[in-house]
Amino acid sequence: MRFNAKLCISFILLCHILGSSAKPHGLSLKQSFLDRLHHFIKNFKSAAECDACKAFVDIAQVAFKTKPSEDDIVSFLTKVCIKMKIEDKTVCDGIIKEFRQEVLTVFDDYFISSNEICGSLLGPSCATKPNPDIFWNVTFPKTPKPPVRPIPPPKAGSPVIRVLHISDIHLDPLYQEGASSDCGEPLCCRKTDPQAEPGNGAGKYGDYACDTPLITLENMLKHINDTQEFDYALWTGDIPAHNVWNQSRADQLQALDYAVKLILEYLPNKVIFPALGNHESSPVNSFPPPSITGPDSNQWLRDSLASHWHHWLPDYTMSTIKKGAYYTVLISKGLRIISLNMNYCNNMNWWLLLNDVDPAHQLQWLVDTLQEAEDNGEKVHIIGHIPPGSGDCLRAWSWNYYSIINRYQSTVTAQFFGHTHNDEFEIFYDEETSKIPLSIAYIGPSVTPFQGHNPGYRIYTVDGNYANSSRVVLDHETYILDLEKANKGNVTWELEYKAKEAYKMKSLLPAEWDNLVNRMATDKDLLEMVYK
Repeated sequence: MRFNAKLCISFILLCHILGSSAKPHGLSLKQSFLDRLHHFIKNFKSAAECDACKAFVDIAQVAFKTKPSEDDIVSFLTKVCIKMKIEDKTVCDGIIKEFRQEVLTVFDDYFISSNEICGSLLGPSCATKPNPDIFWNVTFPKTPKPPVRPIPPPKAGSPVIRVLHISDIHLDPLYQEGASSDCGEPLCCRKTDPQAEPGNGAGKYGDYACDTPLITLENMLKHINDTQEFDYALWTGDIPAHNVWNQSRADQLQALDYAVKLILEYLPNKVIFPALGNHESSPVNSFPPPSITGPDSNQWLRDSLASHWHHWLPDYTMSTIKKGAYYTVLISKGLRIISLNMNYCNNMNWWLLLNDVDPAHQLQWLVDTLQEAEDNGEKVHIIGHIPPGSGDCLRAWSWNYYSIINRYQSTVTAQFFGHTHNDEFEIFYDEETSKIPLSIAYIGPSVTPFQGHNPGYRIYTVDGNYANSSRVVLDHETYILDLEKANKGNVTWELEYKAKEAYKMKSLLPAEWDNLVNRMATDKDLLEMVYK
């Protein structure tokens, strides 16, 4: 069973819109509100998400005038959530309590209509979200874009570097072999779930409906240490499990601490460049910008990231990590890493309703950092969690990022993201014609098998350390653990494919990826292989 997060958030949203106008000892629910809500339950049990969202918010407009108490609303909507079978009692109770403070705080300051709310939540197919700042832009230096020169292939025998990419661990410390994978909650296979019939329960190394067992993560890290040669690793976020209705700040800090200790143990003497995922906070997706201070701030998380990431990162990165969980490192002469906090584009981050114009000034910092890199003749690799341009990233933010990549296409030679749990790629095209491919973003597979995936990781081969190196990705190889085989005793991390060989590509330059897409349009067998 998949977690219907958006519909649950709609309930939470209504709960907090109502609560934001309530007094500590406010009036009880008035009959007019109850009548409308019961009418909604009766007529919208099978409503589409968009209709349900708008109906919730419309009812909230009436409730604003009745001023019911916050506790009354929370209690009543929890019952409605259960009655409509959006989730079970445990999840309905937990998710509303989890988001109560955040959404209440946001909507105390910023009340918007059903179209605005549901357009933000579910996208333009539901409703248009009016936003006077939709076309905000970062400021580029007056330095003109340098001429784009063809990238020469490396000479035979030129040095290369190998880069490990791990993403979306989602380690579940409560995973239980033999537990039911169909427990009626968004995340199953846990010690708190009933045992399944013999032979039908969760396997020792994982289940396609559940998160990562500790034994699987440890096995993967040991396998990587024993068999792979690599120069450094990219770790693009999402550490905690998907039990988002029952996670505290202490839980998230414990998950971060435990995962870092595991990586230090199994990959000693290796430099790791991490990026922040959307599951690291509590509540999930809650990333207030630095301007939010006091108890609602997530400085608790940023300070902990700085402390834990300090194992691999230099002192000078700590200031921007503590400010906004982003940083840059010159890892060798001519090659710079930039790690972005993609939660400032996350359309499920309610804090962006207060102000979504370049939170933490991160994109302006990115422009300034790339300009300095261009001036110094450096190449840059960008890492992050949520891919720009995806449905989970705000359009205005994505557009600015796209413009930045266009301007600095000669400097940014590779991008690496996670979040989707899929093995994917994005092609960036020029702004003028939208036909010239100029950059690639690689979206790595997930370690978690959650929602139907074999656990995986990737190794990139990059044009290496020598004068005038292009620093482009030359090839990549993806390794997976076949869970069906592993749970029967054959625990083997196997090479799934190498990109150039599998797709018959001359290189992994943007033009070749564009050519692959065009070949897929007419070659059904190729399309099916890429999809597989």
